[in-house]
Amino acid sequence: MPRHNLKKNKNFKYLIALAIILILLGIPSYIWTRKNVSTLAGRYNSPMSPIIMIPGSSATASRFDDLVKTVNRQTGEHHSLIKLTVHTDDKITYTGSLRPNDQRPFIVVGFENNSDGYANIKKQAAWFNIAFNKLKQRYQFNSFNAFGHSNGGLVWTYFLEDYFDDSSISINKMLTVGTPYNFEETNPVNHTQMLNELIKKREKIPSNLTYYSIAGTKLYTDDGIVPLGSVDAGKYIYEDQIKRYTLITLTGSKAEHSDMLDSNQFINIFEQYIVENGNNNTPNKNPKKNRYNKE
Repeated sequence: MPRHNLKKNKNFKYLIALAIILILLGIPSYIWTRKNVSTLAGRYNSPMSPIIMIPGSSATASRFDDLVKTVNRQTGEHHSLIKLTVHTDDKITYTGSLRPNDQRPFIVVGFENNSDGYANIKKQAAWFNIAFNKLKQRYQFNSFNAFGHSNGGLVWTYFLEDYFDDSSISINKMLTVGTPYNFEETNPVNHTQMLNELIKKREKIPSNLTYYSIAGTKLYTDDGIVPLGSVDAGKYIYEDQIKRYTLITLTGSKAEHSDMLDSNQFINIFEQYIVENGNNNTPNKNPKKNRYNKE
């Protein structure tokens, strides 16, 4: 066989081999692209917008059972309650199920290690991120509302600043109760390390967020545990960074740190702004004080 024919055959074999390699390399990319596009399309078309809730320190994923029962009873609706617990080995256990056609389920994320302290709050934010990624894959929602009690609000804040970067999902509204942004510090001039670090990263918080922060003032200075000034310190993180920031103070017999979740004032606020029943543009009649309202 002539030498130039041998050279042509060799080149042809190289081209065939190259084509096979490119095809093999391209198949996984094609599958990933198709899957990713399908996920985004499903998320875009999803009518579900859950209410995702984080309890405070020492509380479990069952912390809001009574609250959900009360809301379902008062509204005459039957929102699903799904509870997750993230364990220290990053594994997740689930209880509850999603009712058919439920577009507004309650999803509670608790932690096996639910201890207090800033270092642990950082760990909980990382664990919550694991749970959040699982939830968005399972339910493919494109928006949600957030709720946090006490340190649960700190976990939300740390999560928004350090982990929440999915442009296909939006957080619409957030409500927190008794969140100690400056821990037990009563002097607003004295910022804790945690507050300074949260202020430093505030620009990472989604700017279209509407946030309602509730403080209890049974003694006009605190809710029995968290100083009013510590809850108010959230303004240094959120004010002028998000669409709307409102501080609401509750007074009365159920203005204590743990009792506020049973307060009719709180439940009305929760139903109106987070569950979003009725006219959301109508100011709530119960809050005693609204401050730092930024439109």
